[in-house]
Amino acid sequence: MNKITMLGTGNATVSQIYNTCFLLKTPSTLMLVDAGGGNGILAQLRKVNVQISDIHHFFVTHAHTDHVLGVIWVIRMVAQCKGYEGLLHVYGNDKVMKVIKTIIDMILAKKQLAKVAERVVFHQLEDGDCFEVGGMKLECFDIQSTKEKQFGFRAELLSSDESGKPLVLACLGDEPYNEQNRRYIVGADWMMCEAFCLYADRGTFKPYEKCHSTALDAGKLAEELGVKNLILYHTEEKTLANRKENYTREAAENFKGRIFVPDDLEVIEL
Repeated sequence: MNKITMLGTGNATVSQIYNTCFLLKTPSTLMLVDAGGGNGILAQLRKVNVQISDIHHFFVTHAHTDHVLGVIWVIRMVAQCKGYEGLLHVYGNDKVMKVIKTIIDMILAKKQLAKVAERVVFHQLEDGDCFEVGGMKLECFDIQSTKEKQFGFRAELLSSDESGKPLVLACLGDEPYNEQNRRYIVGADWMMCEAFCLYADRGTFKPYEKCHSTALDAGKLAEELGVKNLILYHTEEKTLANRKENYTREAAENFKGRIFVPDDLEVIEL
């Protein structure tokens, strides 16, 4: 069974929920994507019964604090985990690699750094690079951010149906879509897209000034690109009580496929 477990769904400044990060799991592979802004990632992993020793693949989209600081904690725990077997493969662009390596070199103890050297492999990615993670084929792409170098990815997963066609998941990162990346996303079975707030609440949350999108924008994009399923994340937290219902309704004004607005720790079967 292919599934996504949303460890966190909130934007950078949330405090009631966790920052956006998730697990992508296939029958043969588990990959962590981002890790939020601190050691809260350890609690989120514990809540979904995932051990540090289970994690061997880690994709980091970009080096903003709400995505990369939890990475440091995962690497530290890999270094000091007595039961850890094999290697942790960390994938990301050159800025991501520079930030992670600089921080761990500055703050981890010598014994921990020695274990990092033994157990962690850093894979610096370039725009358009393809690589395999267990049963998944991934292709990364530069989202063309004007704020911070950031990579999204297209993943092809083994499908459980009889067609034999791979299941395509496109993760757009946490900033608006750039038309240069159409080929990675068009026709995807699943599209993961940030929705900072409702379009109806744009005056309150100022998404466009912060280089973000709304649920209405995400729905329009999903319909234009012909994707089948839409996952919305990286939201504000002031409307949590009605977030799922209201974001779904607004995205559905333009998109006719299935819409998911997950809560933290929610599992989505692909």
